Amino acid sequence: MAAAASLMVVGAGSASALGAGCVDDAVGYGVQRCEVWSPSMGQNITVQIKPAARGGNAAFYLLDGMRATNEASAWTKDVNAPAVYDGSNITLVMPVGGAASFYSDWIAPATYSSDSVNYKWETFLTSELPAYLQANFGIDPTNNSIAGLSMGGTAALNLAARHPEQFKQAMSWSGYLNMTMPGMQTLLRLAMLDVGGFNINAMYGTIISPDRFANDPFWNMDGLRGKDVYISAGNGLAAPADFAAYNLGDVINGAVLESFSRFTTVQWELKARVSGINPTVDYPITGLHNWLQWGYQLNKTHDQVLNVMNAW
Repeated sequence: MAAAASLMVVGAGSASALGAGCVDDAVGYGVQRCEVWSPSMGQNITVQIKPAARGGNAAFYLLDGMRATNEASAWTKDVNAPAVYDGSNITLVMPVGGAASFYSDWIAPATYSSDSVNYKWETFLTSELPAYLQANFGIDPTNNSIAGLSMGGTAALNLAARHPEQFKQAMSWSGYLNMTMPGMQTLLRLAMLDVGGFNINAMYGTIISPDRFANDPFWNMDGLRGKDVYISAGNGLAAPADFAAYNLGDVINGAVLESFSRFTTVQWELKARVSGINPTVDYPITGLHNWLQWGYQLNKTHDQVLNVMNAW
């Protein structure tokens, strides 16, 4: 379907002309569920897309955390990003799947099973998907913002730094921003096995692999010069709302994970400022590794995204 047809917006919150391989999504707010062919992964990748309200050519990529599912982006089920951005002149791009992938190109099948997926998420997000979005939704491949939670926050800074021509803005919400610090390889190995039997050696190779350092936001931040960068992490202290929404085990787990995210985020900020990169930072006095924190950040950064992307 031609790009012009895809941009015919009926009205804020209502359906736009469908892109190729797309159907109306039950989430509403004009969201389409699109099957995008990925030659690098040899399969269709589902992407939930909310077209810009008035034909704008900017896009906002929202990335999931380590436990991403193949059913829907968490940005449409755990918080309602389409509602937050309803009426905005920016296209929301919400990839589905990629559990434990860090949205990178892996060097081997991701799990130990014989039918394991061959992850090539960086190629998909920076080459295959932009071409699809340009053809079907009129998105300028050089006019994008990207944000993510946890694993997705790590990936957002990585992808923006590695592909500076594609992204004008990058945001990490509770990301892990020093992936090669001592002990991190072991922690990631355990976490990835727990998520679904993922093999960390299939991602970058050995602990001394150059690819491991090339995919660490702490070491590749130079590509973020001149961009709008936002980083955040809570301090691991639960607020009353956390106890109301989560059980005690989740609160404890969220406190540990968020405290560690805060530690690496502060490390990243200090190195960035020494390097001449001056991010906007937000360190709430409470906040756990959960959707109360990420929903808060989604809403708090709304105006900053639309201002930088000129997409009101």
